[in-house]
Amino acid sequence: MNKADLEGLLNLSRRKTLELLDAVEASAAPAAVLGLRPGPGRAHLAWQFMHIAATEDRHLHVRMTGGKPREPELVRRFAGGSIPDDDIPAVGVIRGYLAGQREALLGHLRQLSEDDLASKPSDQAQWAYREWFQVLAWHEAHHHGQAHLTYNLYRAAHDDRLARVGH
Repeated sequence: MNKADLEGLLNLSRRKTLELLDAVEASAAPAAVLGLRPGPGRAHLAWQFMHIAATEDRHLHVRMTGGKPREPELVRRFAGGSIPDDDIPAVGVIRGYLAGQREALLGHLRQLSEDDLASKPSDQAQWAYREWFQVLAWHEAHHHGQAHLTYNLYRAAHDDRLARVGH
């Protein structure tokens, strides 16, 4: 998989995530949708979106480049290992964090050569760049699926027509 293929994969996963966020934003009660937890103690829908961005923040700015997260408080609240709190970010905050982190990630990818894709950024890195970008695209798809399930649970509980047809 070359750089263009990786960028295409990342763009596809982000487009699908943003389409879901658009649907949430267009709903009658976006804040309520974003705050829905699919079960007791489970992550709310907003956490799923923010987790995608926080993971990219940490992976790019800390693990790939050896720096610090761009948004340390958001990484603390939403990256892996965090416990979802009840402070639900607004759609604009979510959209902005997703956009900023994806722009930075793609910028880093574009700076790499095709040969760089086969190498690790450091001896401590878990993956070579090619696999790392694939894992980040898969990670987004995984959490998009969880977010989509949560969104569908909300729709089924709040829209009788949807509940009747089983969507």
